[in-house]
Amino acid sequence: MSTDQPRDDEDPFQKRPNEPQEPSQPPPYPGSGAGGGPGGGSGGPGGPYGGGPYGPGPGQGGPYGGGPYGGGPYGGGPYGDQYGAADPLAGMPPLANRFRRLIARIIDGLIVSIPVSLVFWLATWGHRPWEWNDTNQSRQTGLSIIIALVYFLYEGLMLTTRGQTLGKMAMSIRVAMLDNGAIPEGRPGWTRAAVYSLPQVIPCCGFVFWLVNVLWCTWDQPYHQCIHDKAAKTVVVSTVEHRARP
Repeated sequence: MSTDQPRDDEDPFQKRPNEPQEPSQPPPYPGSGAGGGPGGGSGGPGGPYGGGPYGPGPGQGGPYGGGPYGGGPYGGGPYGDQYGAADPLAGMPPLANRFRRLIARIIDGLIVSIPVSLVFWLATWGHRPWEWNDTNQSRQTGLSIIIALVYFLYEGLMLTTRGQTLGKMAMSIRVAMLDNGAIPEGRPGWTRAAVYSLPQVIPCCGFVFWLVNVLWCTWDQPYHQCIHDKAAKTVVVSTVEHRARP
């Protein structure tokens, strides 16, 4: 019988469990500054794509070239549509309801036409407007022209000073410049009033243009403009304050 004692490495009861090996460290990224790799220095730690260890710092832009809070990956605004286009209505008051715009026009039409017609009938006392003849036809045409001219002056003065006519005040809507929301003072206000009112003095064709003009807002997108709005670069918005929901 051998008297040799077994060695520790051969004794199965005295073998130590295998110690876990430390994972190998990955090579440093270029430019990270760790270990002085290519393009790197001895500076602080950097992210694998430049910037700090947790991404770009303030004002350095996102990974796709946009700002940290603005601009989508396709160059649109932060609240743009699915294609990255900015919302054209962002920052604007709500657009005026088309029905309110119609009621405002009716109110303004009555405010102008009723007193003008009364004055005209008093000035031409003795004629019978219900009789159809050449004289009455000429007078009716003259009355229509006068109403259109008075409406032009009425709307032009109201828009350039307040941005609202009496009808628009009653309906809580107003006319604003499309680019900055200001009152259409001067030329824009008078242009808008002229394109709406003056074509009506042209027989037949004037009415057709007026009809197309007022109906244009029913299919125009995104600002619901009529032709007179496009000519003056204006938009009709609501004056009612809409509070954001909590």
